Amino acid sequence: MTRSQVFKALGRFVWGLVVYSFGVYMTINGGIGTGPWEALSIGISNHLHVTYGMVVTAINLTLVVFDWKMGERIGMGTILDAVLTGNFTDIWMRINPLGSNHGFVIGAAILLAGLFVMALGMYFAMGSGQGCGPKDALLLVVGKRLPKLPIGLVQILIFLCAFTGAFLLGGPVGIGTLITVALNGTALQIVFNLLHYEARDTVHMDIFECLKVLKG
Repeated sequence: MTRSQVFKALGRFVWGLVVYSFGVYMTINGGIGTGPWEALSIGISNHLHVTYGMVVTAINLTLVVFDWKMGERIGMGTILDAVLTGNFTDIWMRINPLGSNHGFVIGAAILLAGLFVMALGMYFAMGSGQGCGPKDALLLVVGKRLPKLPIGLVQILIFLCAFTGAFLLGGPVGIGTLITVALNGTALQIVFNLLHYEARDTVHMDIFECLKVLKG
């Protein structure tokens, strides 16, 4: 891969994060309970009186270190995801293009649409070949150590841990949280199928390979 191709790939990855973070904002804006990780981050931010983005960044950087220690491949995109996603979501929440105080039906529709927008963002980011996000890498770490369990069940177990933490910290868990757990994978698969994208076929460049190409 040439330097120009790497820059294009990184640009695609960042664009994917912008789209993905808008989807996260939508799931929060729906007001009927958000995803487990988002609810956990909001619960922590409320207790520490810091922004949602700061908490997401702290959690993601911790996961990056953990993933790396457990032998997972870390790409430039992994670092960008860790640092930018929460802050992009903060920006969307401040702009708040969808307004507030939706009823249940509209809130549920916004949340469901947000799952598909998140999946679209993942398509752009993952398709760049610049590495998995910290939470995706965590799924691989746990999945490899529980080989007898289907990867979907491993994802549910991780979600349950995040859900428990969110519930104990008073995060915005609700029916939307259950919808997210139940339908997040389905939305992802629908979007990937429509775009004829198979994530497992993408070969990712690690951060050292990326830096080597950028340095010429």
